[in-house]
Amino acid sequence: MDFMVALPTIVRAMAMGAVPILLAALGEVFSERAGLVNIGLEGIMAVGAFVAFAVGKATGNLWLGLLVGMLAGVAINMIYAFCAITLCSDQTVTSMAVNILAPAIALFGYNLFVGSNSENATGAQMASIAIPGLSDIPIIGNGLFNQSALAYITFLLVPLVAFFFKRCRFGLSFRSVGENPQAAETLGINVIAVKYLACALCGALAAAGGAFLTICYTPIYTDGIVAGRGFIALATVIFGRWSAVGVMLASLLFGFFDGLNVALQASFQSAPVMFFKMIPYIFTIVALVFFGSRHGGPKACGKPYFRESR
Repeated sequence: MDFMVALPTIVRAMAMGAVPILLAALGEVFSERAGLVNIGLEGIMAVGAFVAFAVGKATGNLWLGLLVGMLAGVAINMIYAFCAITLCSDQTVTSMAVNILAPAIALFGYNLFVGSNSENATGAQMASIAIPGLSDIPIIGNGLFNQSALAYITFLLVPLVAFFFKRCRFGLSFRSVGENPQAAETLGINVIAVKYLACALCGALAAAGGAFLTICYTPIYTDGIVAGRGFIALATVIFGRWSAVGVMLASLLFGFFDGLNVALQASFQSAPVMFFKMIPYIFTIVALVFFGSRHGGPKACGKPYFRESR
């Protein structure tokens, strides 16, 4: 494979592959900063992908599909929120239940939506918007600056989220809830409300990541379209050290390996496809081995909060 010839393809695939992971990972940053570990991103993304696809197809309005998909993600994540926050259940077990329930709901809805009409199996797709001048940069221009509007919005969210957690008073309240909720409560912060808000943001952003797959990446919904991206997003949060900029860089790195997988498939067509598809997941495992145990997240992350506790 001539790497320089394949580089524009890799860069484009990297940018597109990073967006759904970045959206879900930013949602998980909100969740974990508020002390909630949510490994149900995979399921939430599946629901967001189907609902955005179905609503976009039915109405012809992809932005409406995105909005309804995000609302569906919030609704699904409220199941996790009620169990983990109000009932103080184990967060890992509860979110894993979401990973089982949500894709099943999405598949059931898809079967009802498509039915015997095969025309319903293909929806619409957002057009790419080329940024004048920047899209003409050799090698990287077309890949980075000829994307859908949702992709541009996703990357613009990164500095906003970073500013929120570092400079906004309410963002600092989020962080204090994740570090020491008992102390935050004594300062007048409504810990329960912050945790529920974090779950709502996590559900909306993760569902938006799933929606990107069916209204931007491809106009088709298939069972398993998320393909482990929710779990990669979890690894991205750890790899990016719970910061928006770190998560973006980690998402682009994972996206690069996804793009490399696409380029290798095109260059070595006689080789087994699944061999190249393993590359992003192998890198995920390697990243967790080297970075997962070195840096801890928020101190209260994953621990149930009992309001009576002081």
